[in-house]
Amino acid sequence: MNLTDIIEFTQKPQLYAEGNAVMWTDAHISEQLLNIHLNPDIDLASRRRSSIESTIDWILNSVNKEKMTVLDLGCGPGLYCELIAERGHSVTGVDFSKNSIEYARKQARNKCLDIKYVNLNYFKLNEDNKYDLVMMVFTDFGVLKPHDRETLIRKVRRALKPGGIFIFDVLSDNNLKTKISQRTWEIEESGFWKDSSYLILSDSFLYPDEKVILYQHIVMDESDNFDVYRFWTHFFASNDLKPILGPEGFENIECFDDVLPEIDMWNGKNVLFCKAMKAIE
Repeated sequence: MNLTDIIEFTQKPQLYAEGNAVMWTDAHISEQLLNIHLNPDIDLASRRRSSIESTIDWILNSVNKEKMTVLDLGCGPGLYCELIAERGHSVTGVDFSKNSIEYARKQARNKCLDIKYVNLNYFKLNEDNKYDLVMMVFTDFGVLKPHDRETLIRKVRRALKPGGIFIFDVLSDNNLKTKISQRTWEIEESGFWKDSSYLILSDSFLYPDEKVILYQHIVMDESDNFDVYRFWTHFFASNDLKPILGPEGFENIECFDDVLPEIDMWNGKNVLFCKAMKAIE
């Protein structure tokens, strides 16, 4: 990769331009993600354990129904699924990462928990009127492009029973400019992105009209191969979510900014939880 290529790929791209690599299916990165998921003291691949527990308390108190069928989209290694199953609910977890799902299945067997885990891209989900609650936690909703977001909402609505609840969280648009990351260039002998030497160029770009920040990572190895990872992250106000969900058959749409503790700019009032009910036709 020559200097011209580097300059080109570090320029601000067009909105929603694709990268050339996917993090979730890379064997090395997937293993690193699992290790981060399981660290109870940090808010990276998953939130810290205390936040997970308080989130589950809030979700179950909000729905307040016994013996539910629950679907957790993007369940990772099952940290939320296990807590819900321990409360007596029947849980299905779906995740794209094979490593995370295999770990979650093993844990469920060892703990004798009623959890079904599915290694699947949730856009391929096809279920009808099955769940009392569908949840999608840790701001996955906000990384979906508008077309994919619409597809997901329709699949969630289809999967829910009439009157069923969809709960998800998004990043708030509070102080948006402060959430832009500085450009960094680092050389690693091995690390999160590869198990061999690499150079990583990280940057972010704000698209203020759309309330989107692109978090971009370009990873180059010794053979000059390069992977471009692009994470298009949407930020919302509570009044942004009702027009998205309402036309797709949801009602009683409520937003809450007091679910998580005030720890940093990615917690507390910087995260909105949305609760919406599938309309009863």
